[in-house]
Amino acid sequence: SRAPAISVSAESCIPAGLRLGPVPGIFKLGKYLSDRKEPGPKKKVFFYVPPVFQVRMVRGELVDEAGSSALEWIGLIRAARNSQEQTLEAVADLPGGQIFYRALRDVQPGEELTVWYSNPLAQWFDIPVTATPTHDEKGEERYICWYCWRTFKYPNSLKAHVHFHCALNHGRPFLHHDH
Repeated sequence: SRAPAISVSAESCIPAGLRLGPVPGIFKLGKYLSDRKEPGPKKKVFFYVPPVFQVRMVRGELVDEAGSSALEWIGLIRAARNSQEQTLEAVADLPGGQIFYRALRDVQPGEELTVWYSNPLAQWFDIPVTATPTHDEKGEERYICWYCWRTFKYPNSLKAHVHFHCALNHGRPFLHHDH
């Protein structure tokens, strides 16, 4: 059983390009991703620049309302279901190296932090990079697993399913072409 989902949101603006991390522990982004956004406790974090360095954001650090560093709560950031809700991307300087989260754009106060793999990191972990939608009888986009035919509402839910859960995948690497 898994813990209830926790929403991590910005208390103040987080600038584009800011790196958080490294992400501690075993990296399994998306393992518990669902098509549903499950309600749960909320945690606010804010961008803090020590007064001495107000002009330079290079030395900035993200801390939560209790002053805890990102290492203590970075693992609580929810996996993005699609690129429209994604605010951060998981990156690594070297294949197999430490993983960081990088802000894709300025994240506004009150906005939830969500993350998904950068394309190079997805390829390193053998996570599908693309997912081609089909349309159901109502004309709504759906994503279908090419191994077991299970249907998903969001592309990243499908990608996570293929990598972590599809029983018919049998550990085969993802086929790197459109289906």
